[in-house]
Amino acid sequence: MKKPIKFTATNEDIRDTENGNEKKKENIRSVGYFQLFRLATWKDVMMMVVGGLCALLHGTALPLMLLVYGRLTDTFVNYEFEVQELKDPNKTCTNNTIYWRNGSIYETVAKTTVYCGIDIEAEMTIFAYYFTGIGLGVSLVSYFQIFCWVIAAARQVQRLRKAYFQKIMQMDIGWFDCNSVGELNTRLADDINTINYAIADQASILIEKISAFVFGFMVGFIGGWKLTLVVIAVSPLICIAAGLMAVTVARLAGQELKAYAKAGTVAEEVLSSVRTVAAFCGEQKEVDRYDRNLVEALKWGVKKGTTIGIFQGFLWCITFLYYALGFWYGSQLVIESKELSPGSLIQVFLGVLIGAMNLGQASPCLKAFASGRAAAKVIFEIIDQEPEIDRFSEGGYKLDKVKGDIEFHNVTFYYPSRPEVKVLNELSMQVKAGETTAFIGPSGSGKSTIIQLIQRFYNPQEGMVTLDGHDICTLNIQWLRSLIGIVEQEPALFATTIAENIRFGRPGVTMEDIIQATKEANAYNFIMDLPQKFDTLVGDGGDQMSGGQKQRIALARALIRNPKILLLDMATSALDNESEAVVQEALDKTRMGRTTISIAHRLSTIKNADVIIGFECGQAVEKGTHKELLERQGVYFTLITLQNQGTTSAANDGFSKTLEEDFDLKSRSLSSGSSKIRTVSTVQPWSGSNLSNTMSNTMKIHLGKEVTPENECEDEADDQVQLVPMARILKYNQPEWPYMLLGSLGAAINGFSNPMYSVLFSEILGVFGRIDLEKQRELINWICVLFCIMAIIRFFSHFIQEYAFARSGELLTCRLRKLGFQAMLRQEIGWFNDPRNSIGVLTTRLASDASAVRGATGCQIGMIVNSLTNIGASFGIALYFSWKLSLVTVCFLLLIGLSGMFQARMLTGFAHEDKKAMETAGQTSNEALSNIRTIAGLAKEKIFVESYEQKLELPYKCAKKKANIYGLCFCFSNCVFIMAYAASYRYGGHLVSSEGLHYMIVFRVISAIVTSGIALGRITSLTPDYAKAKIAAAEIFKLLDRVPKISIDHKDGKKWDNFRGKIEFHNCKFTYPTRPDIQVLNGLSVSVKPGQTLALVGSSGCGKSTSVQLLERFYDPEEGQVLIDSHPSHTVNVPFLRSQIGIVSQEPVLFGCSIAENIRYGDNTRSISMEEVVEAAKKAYLHDFVMTLPDKYETQVGAQGSQLSRGEKQRIAVARAIVRNPKILLLDEATSALDTESEKMVQAALDEARKGRTCIVIAHRLSTIQTADIIAVMSHGVIIEQGTHAELMTMKGSYYKLFTTGSPIS
Repeated sequence: MKKPIKFTATNEDIRDTENGNEKKKENIRSVGYFQLFRLATWKDVMMMVVGGLCALLHGTALPLMLLVYGRLTDTFVNYEFEVQELKDPNKTCTNNTIYWRNGSIYETVAKTTVYCGIDIEAEMTIFAYYFTGIGLGVSLVSYFQIFCWVIAAARQVQRLRKAYFQKIMQMDIGWFDCNSVGELNTRLADDINTINYAIADQASILIEKISAFVFGFMVGFIGGWKLTLVVIAVSPLICIAAGLMAVTVARLAGQELKAYAKAGTVAEEVLSSVRTVAAFCGEQKEVDRYDRNLVEALKWGVKKGTTIGIFQGFLWCITFLYYALGFWYGSQLVIESKELSPGSLIQVFLGVLIGAMNLGQASPCLKAFASGRAAAKVIFEIIDQEPEIDRFSEGGYKLDKVKGDIEFHNVTFYYPSRPEVKVLNELSMQVKAGETTAFIGPSGSGKSTIIQLIQRFYNPQEGMVTLDGHDICTLNIQWLRSLIGIVEQEPALFATTIAENIRFGRPGVTMEDIIQATKEANAYNFIMDLPQKFDTLVGDGGDQMSGGQKQRIALARALIRNPKILLLDMATSALDNESEAVVQEALDKTRMGRTTISIAHRLSTIKNADVIIGFECGQAVEKGTHKELLERQGVYFTLITLQNQGTTSAANDGFSKTLEEDFDLKSRSLSSGSSKIRTVSTVQPWSGSNLSNTMSNTMKIHLGKEVTPENECEDEADDQVQLVPMARILKYNQPEWPYMLLGSLGAAINGFSNPMYSVLFSEILGVFGRIDLEKQRELINWICVLFCIMAIIRFFSHFIQEYAFARSGELLTCRLRKLGFQAMLRQEIGWFNDPRNSIGVLTTRLASDASAVRGATGCQIGMIVNSLTNIGASFGIALYFSWKLSLVTVCFLLLIGLSGMFQARMLTGFAHEDKKAMETAGQTSNEALSNIRTIAGLAKEKIFVESYEQKLELPYKCAKKKANIYGLCFCFSNCVFIMAYAASYRYGGHLVSSEGLHYMIVFRVISAIVTSGIALGRITSLTPDYAKAKIAAAEIFKLLDRVPKISIDHKDGKKWDNFRGKIEFHNCKFTYPTRPDIQVLNGLSVSVKPGQTLALVGSSGCGKSTSVQLLERFYDPEEGQVLIDSHPSHTVNVPFLRSQIGIVSQEPVLFGCSIAENIRYGDNTRSISMEEVVEAAKKAYLHDFVMTLPDKYETQVGAQGSQLSRGEKQRIAVARAIVRNPKILLLDEATSALDTESEKMVQAALDEARKGRTCIVIAHRLSTIQTADIIAVMSHGVIIEQGTHAELMTMKGSYYKLFTTGSPIS
């Protein structure tokens, strides 16, 4: 009895490991502020220093203006005193002093003289010059402030992306076993964007605010130290609140990012397995699973918004209480002790106020920094991590001469993700140079693990592996892997041309070398029959090729390396008989003189090996030649005996040897025939790695001359994204209208409080122009009480605003993510074939688009309502008191508005360009990380790093353009504000002089308009985010609006009760959407009655798997019909149809959950009891194996079933199909990848499952389909003969030749 050794960790172990990881993460010190800039070069540092100095100077502008403003205030107050005193006809102004008409000097109650003769217009002209000078200076420094920081950030972020990606590509394979590819991609897209936001303009604005804070306080101390010390007492409260907010928000942001990363992992897993999801009607189940992770992110997002609301409400409350304290105590110093003039009071008060306000306004920057630090923590943790096996290492020996002797010395090994399961147990064995050594044994015995140790994907925990007597751990890793050529059962091809895929094997090879390699691999003929020949793009993971075609391209890639060591891990398992014979002969030739290790389950292919080693439970239990092992009657004897059982002819194993010659003759005659029937190359088989690597291309497929003008127009139309109106975005926020209404109310109160400040501020200034001191005291007390009331209101209104909009914004984000994901799963399978819808693009879109939409919703709406209320109230106040002065001031604000519109227009364009560029880079990173083992085996990590780095050039160029436009708009708006002061006070002086306007009205109007200008500036500052939001929303709505060509809606199409399972194909013609020039099915006609078994046989690429996909309605035929119980398939309800079909494929996809959950996935329309799961497992011969596992049915299978052997995965897939209780069963090469023992079990399970069901079987091993009711022989998309096994043998046609001699199908 074989002891199963491939099982997963217990839940307890998993929990312990997770807890350990959590503790480890907690111990990692948070990333410091300056560590965010750790990748800056001296040039970046210089730019940041220049930008920082400019931001510093920009911060001094307002305090500098206050010095002018204080003198301006005193001038107005003195002028008002003069006007009031000279209203007395007994007083006159002589020599700038007021005299009584009798010639004596006029003295006030305080025994002071009153100066007069102020030319208010001349004085205001001088002040206007001061303001203009400051404005010009600000325009210069503010431009360089933004430009330098945005450029420096773009350079650093580009370097950060490169460093992060390079480090990931440098990590050992064991690290990838413990880290999700989906999460890594999400962090590459989302988290680094968060860091960019933190270190770009936000950093410069933070310096500006701190500078304004420091210099504001300095101006305060210069004007009056007593008042400054009193009001400065509130500053520690502001600092503590800001600090606590930054720390809390950082922690909450980190938790939110972690939850979104988990959701990204789910999305990546589902989209990469979209065919399996569609086949088992699991769309809603996966949407719910994705949504559960979004709900977790929502919880943390709302907590973050609540925290911000409390702290910012507190900051505003403190600010208004500060107004009350400052004005009350300041008025005492002006009125009672005469230590300050009104101008000095304003200078001190506004100086400290500006300092405190800028410190408060720095909180969004601190929030950005906090989020950036949270994101950087994980990013830098990975960058700083040292891999156990450094794939980029230049160290290690390179042997001058390599013989190829490989030896294992007492090697013990377990996988990092499952340390409690020993895979190899003190293994000792020798593979001699130049010999062919075959490994045999049951699934899970450690054969493939040995291959990975030879490639040094892992290091053994004990013992060592040597090459020519040298421990491979001491050899240069890149050099070692360059000696090795490998062909695997599930070869990964890259999204480029066939020629480039082969060239990955060895750079610098000529086209002649490539052609020779393809001939040796029996790939040349099918390649030459393609329209683009060697320039044909294979699609993502090779999904535009059939399984056999992929394997032959991978074999050519291995052969062109001319390796010293050749590793064949079931290299011909996906091939039909004819291809296998030719490829096997090629392998026999190529392994001459090389050290070759071959793993095969078809034992007939390894009879001629020099040495055969039998494995069981991680140990080599026998060794010898074919003859010796048969005589010993051990493991090998048992396996070969099992394999020979049930075959109708003992000579069957040798049939394929005569294939190559006949295949060449037939294929040549076919390709040169007058019928011009093209060899099918775009069959996308259900089986193989196509299931685990979705139908998604990471490169655009150019079909050259074959593309029609209609197609081109269609592509161009698809690329054009129409911007959506704001109303439509808000429509998706409709369920949260109570929150939005409450938040808008809070925002409106907040917006109204600023104009009220202008009114109260001007009232205080007006008080100092009164002669009655008692009246002054009374008014000031009332004003201070009003400030206290406003402080309390502001606390609650700000909390309400932040909480309500945070909740509505997070709910919208989650809803759009969910709807986007739902819309993706709603699309027909052909949509995923489009290179614009590759996994990398779709996962990046899910991660970034919904988040970007928050730039136009959520908290941004609160800011807009706040600002609009502010602007409306300010304008109303200003126009009411002086429409003339208001109009002059407003002219400058119009310029700011135009600047904002221009900025929005330009940045929208840049956002679109940047988004497209980052999606392209995302495709490259996704392809690299998804195929990391293949890349490691080929030692081509650096090529992908270089390719990714090239893709980052375009976003960098966009950032440089953006820096210029953003900098110019920023400097213009800042300059215009100061110019507005210059013009407004100059004109105000004129109105005071000529029209007798009270100076208090001048301050009130200008203060109100400037307040509205600040609000307008806030709206303008939203333009970059708003631009991104509009683009992102357009992409989301484009997806949501798309009507799939094949609807999976439960309401569409026919359903009927008595489903029988009769299937008919009538003259079906079909081409894949991405390859309209190649006819896959060319008039397919075949039928199968209920309860019958139809077997489809034929060469790789003849259309067998395509016919299955038409039946599943992954595609619809272009001509002809598929009839289900006499109903045309396109009229049948898709979920209903698929619910009647169960499928078992060659390499089934499992999901990263428990065995029980994977079996339950067979029927997602109901709740499946544990008893049903167990019953299905027993029918699939799975139950006994499961019961040996520590966690039994709760055992986690790993990502795509990576923790299980192939046989175990296959039996779970059979149980999944059985629990569905389907009327139609599809078996696509269901046992071709299995070892003999596993195959017998699975075949028995399948035979049991077929009883009473309509069954379609695709098989290359003809012995497995002899009992089928109908055997249909396919060639080039048509049925060329059909009948039972006996009938076809009597006909002595293509089937007879294939069965008896292995001749190809003609």
